[in-house]
Amino acid sequence: MHADPLNQWMLSGTRHAIDWVDDGMVRLLFRRQQLASIAGRIKRHAGIPQSDPDRESGVQRRARHLALRRGLSTDSVARLMALLIEEAHRQQSAMKPDSSHFAGPSMPSSPERDRRFPLWRLLPPPQRWRPLVSRLPTPLQQALALRLLAPAIASSQAMQTLQPIRGRRLGIRVDDLGLEWVFELHERGLQLSRAPAEATVSGSFTDLLRLASRLEDADTLFFQRKLTLTGDTELGLTLRNLLDRLPWESLPLGQRILLQRGARLACRARQAYRDAQGAA
Repeated sequence: MHADPLNQWMLSGTRHAIDWVDDGMVRLLFRRQQLASIAGRIKRHAGIPQSDPDRESGVQRRARHLALRRGLSTDSVARLMALLIEEAHRQQSAMKPDSSHFAGPSMPSSPERDRRFPLWRLLPPPQRWRPLVSRLPTPLQQALALRLLAPAIASSQAMQTLQPIRGRRLGIRVDDLGLEWVFELHERGLQLSRAPAEATVSGSFTDLLRLASRLEDADTLFFQRKLTLTGDTELGLTLRNLLDRLPWESLPLGQRILLQRGARLACRARQAYRDAQGAA
């Protein structure tokens, strides 16, 4: 017996929404663990006990109060919060005794980085490349952009993930290079458009490369204001949520390696350049 097409469509849409919520929960868990790690380092540095029963009770009270307001089971929410608190304890207990920095893991200090990679600080930032890039003919710029981006969504899985934005005009603006393109997604893949973008993602070359290489997720970059969205807010939010769901494993291995190595190099060069400017 075949299900009604309308019911199938509604079920598919509901499952897609559930997947989106699940993805958001995992991202929130990651954020919570990052913050718990920072709190643990602060407490260790200040000589404060890792366990704080009053704080944990307050977390549970606030969660139960919110659960009642939302019509949720307080028992279920209490179990969830207990699990999160237990995970924070585990993470903080596993920290090294000499870990006293408030920030999370970072790159080596500037002197060490300069000794290991002395040429990074000599690599000019992307804005210095702008005059050279501007000399490239616009058709060539567009062709190169399409050549770079099209393989990222060429797989059937990626095309299926991006179906909600098919036919919409999306812009990418590389602020420090002065580049901007508008793309449309069709059944045959990604195509350039001459019409204005409905929503535009803007950011520096390095931060857009961090996003493309999965060194950082979209939510983090937008939250830190490294990337911005302009235009149709609803379309922009849909795009932001879909970016993290693109199947990274569908990209050819060589392209993944190239993207990640390029992003790491760009990040290190940017930091080394900033360190050199600060020391000048």
